Amino acid sequence: MKKILDGSSERTPESFVESTVFELKAQLGDDRVALGISGGVDSTVTALLLHRAIGARLTSIFVNTGLLRKNEFWSVLENYKELGLNVVGVDAQELFFLRLAGVEEPEKKRKIIGSTFIDVFDEEAGKIKDVKWLGQGTIYPDVIESLSEDGSKTIKSHHNVGGLPDYMKLKIVEPLRLLFKDEVRMIGKALGISPNFLNRHPFPGPGLGIRILGEITEDKVNVLQEVDAIFIESLKESGWYEKTWQAAAILLPIKTVGVMGDERTYENCVVLRAVNSTDGMTADWVHLPYELLAKISNEIINKVRGVNRVVYDISSKPPATIEWE
Repeated sequence: MKKILDGSSERTPESFVESTVFELKAQLGDDRVALGISGGVDSTVTALLLHRAIGARLTSIFVNTGLLRKNEFWSVLENYKELGLNVVGVDAQELFFLRLAGVEEPEKKRKIIGSTFIDVFDEEAGKIKDVKWLGQGTIYPDVIESLSEDGSKTIKSHHNVGGLPDYMKLKIVEPLRLLFKDEVRMIGKALGISPNFLNRHPFPGPGLGIRILGEITEDKVNVLQEVDAIFIESLKESGWYEKTWQAAAILLPIKTVGVMGDERTYENCVVLRAVNSTDGMTADWVHLPYELLAKISNEIINKVRGVNRVVYDISSKPPATIEWE
């Protein structure tokens, strides 16, 4: 598909913002909209576009699934307040862990996370008087990877693609549905979002749930959050975060033999993954310096209890997707 923003004078980020806000005003009228936000670039740009169009008639809902990065729930809520958005935070992590207990199959996990998110979102949206629309930060790669029509296979399901269950009587509004990730960032810049926020790495809707292979437990999430925090902070300190499109830590469902002091250990193996891409459709692995990888590995093993081995993923997309599940 040809990109919407082609660099011509008629198709600039500024013109997209102007035309989209105009269209949203016409489409939504005086209706109220509930928007599911994640703290990422896509949902934030969606929120600001809708806010420009309908102002206080937009309510953004941020659900703590328990699968977010370390301290992410509270930091995201604070960031949105600074942007002037009306945001409701919902802590539902216990429900997510309960429903995910014992589930190992990747696609089933995605669907449980998606359906649980919808249940929590629906309950919260039901508290908003006269809400008629559901806003979503769906972008074009999400749509492509979720296609299953005409015999084509689904690469993976996205919980913000494919419509709503019948019991939710909301119409959908998706102002970014035809855009690629790099275009969304350009529009975010036109909206005045700070470069620090716009340059945040993409983070999947299912969160750490698709970076924990096998069953998801609260203990596993805690381990991965610590590993992820060390990895991301090290990339920022070394200047490699800005040179990388997306970085992730993955917890494998295996234990390996190691030595800590004079004792034999049998603990978790984690994978580090860093890729560069423009739109998420293809990606190449980042050649991080050996010295940096060694520093990160040592810090993870020394500081994160339960991890005794760190490996680096050097697979490109295709054939390997950016996420592991």
